[in-house]
Amino acid sequence: MYNDFMKKNITLIGMMGCGKTTTAKELSQILDGFKLVDIDEEIEKSSGRKISEIFLKYGEPHFRELESDKIKHFLKFENLIISCGGGAFENPLNRQILLENSTVFFLKASAQTIFDRIKTEVHRPLLKKNFSVEKIENILSLREKNYQKADYTIDTNGKTPENIAREILGVINA
Repeated sequence: MYNDFMKKNITLIGMMGCGKTTTAKELSQILDGFKLVDIDEEIEKSSGRKISEIFLKYGEPHFRELESDKIKHFLKFENLIISCGGGAFENPLNRQILLENSTVFFLKASAQTIFDRIKTEVHRPLLKKNFSVEKIENILSLREKNYQKADYTIDTNGKTPENIAREILGVINA
């Protein structure tokens, strides 16, 4: 199934609300022998704090350090489906080790799609103030150049997590 040119893990990157977590869950149900790892959930479990609380109490740099530590830890293993936080791929070291140790899929969505998907969520630290399509567009424009370094890009606009997972499987099984 998983063809020879693929690496030992699958990583999903992209902006918050692009479908990483739900698509990773779909993939983990379809791919036998693969385990789901959500980096944000792992940080919350090990720290005993919500991501928003870590941002508020310790700041983004501390959170990014915890995030990098988790990524390094999990990339020691194989057969993982890794869902990264929206900013994880901004760190050059994270980007390098993810690309070396996993097949990285950038799940791309428009700012409007992201806004529509997450507008009712209150736990997004980067969107606490002035939450708008424009703010999302600004974050996207800053991150796009690094997201484009992923092995593959999957457009998630108008697609269900199951559709996105099937598209990823199509690439893996090509």
